[in-house]
Amino acid sequence: MRSRWKRIRYRLEWAGLFLATKLIPLCSRKACYRLAQVAGALLSFLDRHRHQVALSNLEVAFGNQLSARERRKIARESFQHFARTMIDLLWSPRLTELNFLWYIELQNVEETARDTSPERSFIIACYHYSNFEWLSQASAFLGLKGTIISQEFKNPSLDSIFKKLREQSGHELIPRDRGIMRLYKVLRRKGRTALLVDLTVPPSQGAVAIDCFGLKTSVTSAHAWLNQRAGVPIIPAHCEPLPNGRYKVVFHPKISNTVGMTHQQIAQACWNSFEPYVRKNPAPWLWMYKHWRYLPANADRPYPFYANFYRPFEDLLQRDNIRSSAEAEEESEA
Repeated sequence: MRSRWKRIRYRLEWAGLFLATKLIPLCSRKACYRLAQVAGALLSFLDRHRHQVALSNLEVAFGNQLSARERRKIARESFQHFARTMIDLLWSPRLTELNFLWYIELQNVEETARDTSPERSFIIACYHYSNFEWLSQASAFLGLKGTIISQEFKNPSLDSIFKKLREQSGHELIPRDRGIMRLYKVLRRKGRTALLVDLTVPPSQGAVAIDCFGLKTSVTSAHAWLNQRAGVPIIPAHCEPLPNGRYKVVFHPKISNTVGMTHQQIAQACWNSFEPYVRKNPAPWLWMYKHWRYLPANADRPYPFYANFYRPFEDLLQRDNIRSSAEAEEESEA
């Protein structure tokens, strides 16, 4: 009975998404914005668990810098920004190389050419901040097409629809299976890639522990590994919302001089380039996501309610502490 209901639900999800791909591109930008505002506010009310996750994340990240009222407002707006991102992805078939600059401003785009190879081979480290989908679209329209690992859905019938939407600007999406090795080969052939680097990754999956708002979290080290193995630079980038349904794509300074740096240090440097933007304008980040799933044994400050002790994560922290102590001793001896 459960499997039959799942099949029915999956078919309904596919039908709803397929219908949305036909209807949303017919809407104006103002209509898309208003629809996202309503949908996001409704989701923040109906999805009480994720709403509580967002409030808890904001409380531990900002402490008493934000009042309870401010946290509720930011949590609601975070849902609205995510809804806006998904609706705009459905609208994106109307974006082209000729018109995308009507909707997307660029900041520091010259960083993608500075001190890179003539082929402009590099890794873009992205974040779930505002319209990360249009960041990808804009990069491809700029001529920076790349190979990107796709995230499969629990409902596999949705994969082909999202793949088509995300490849329309010129990117190539590949499955996760052996995806990192395929990206390595792409970079060795002077290609490009982009990775979302702010989601929690289990320690067993090549993760490193970084400080995120002063709290320890486990994130991917794939961009650091590719940087060191393929010898191509990392350029962090994010997208910011602007009035009237427009956006600004910001390319950060390259993470350079990584020779001798550990994967953890490279991942931390990427996050450090981005966190000030979140502190300045928190709402566009994905606050309803469980960014701090693992609770350190000797946490010196509160963690979200959903965080739990996990021995492999504690082992990861201990290895980082030992490595940091050894490096400090070497520097003092030098």
